Amino acid sequence: MNAPAKLQHRPFLAPLALLALTVMSGVLILIVASWVLVTDNSTTVIVVRHAEKATEGTDPPLTAEGEARAEMLARMFGDKRLKDHVDAIYVSPALRNRQTAEPLAARLGVTPTVASQADPSRLARRMLHEHPGARILVVGHVDTVPAIVAALSGVRDLPSIGASEYGTMYIVTVPRIGRASILSMSY
Repeated sequence: MNAPAKLQHRPFLAPLALLALTVMSGVLILIVASWVLVTDNSTTVIVVRHAEKATEGTDPPLTAEGEARAEMLARMFGDKRLKDHVDAIYVSPALRNRQTAEPLAARLGVTPTVASQADPSRLARRMLHEHPGARILVVGHVDTVPAIVAALSGVRDLPSIGASEYGTMYIVTVPRIGRASILSMSY
């Protein structure tokens, strides 16, 4: 008689087990879909040093070579027809930084934000807060570029930039969840 009693319990528990399995599968799908949606909108920050500057004066302008480099930045990132064009530009108050960003800002119709780079962590938080999922150009200085990249990425052992090195560019991709990635290149 025990055998028929076991058979009666199995059909009763099978729909409950299937229901639990379906609910767990649905929750797992919801978690994966949420993760994909949240990480899809990464913020991309392009960090460069200002272009070549004149050697005299307290706030020197760009040289002809520096103006050419600024134009190159504008050609690289200045096509507003592209979906992934630069959305925001941050510069320090220095004339050379503003002049480096001017050609790109003019092509895109973007007004650069003049912001202090004295506290790179604060600047990084501000950019990520004000422009989530956007593409941002930051024009910094020889000492602030590595500090800004470190603040965005968490990577602390970046090489320093030489005094005569103007073509280093960092592209930092900061996802909403997970670790940032860094691409270093010369332009």
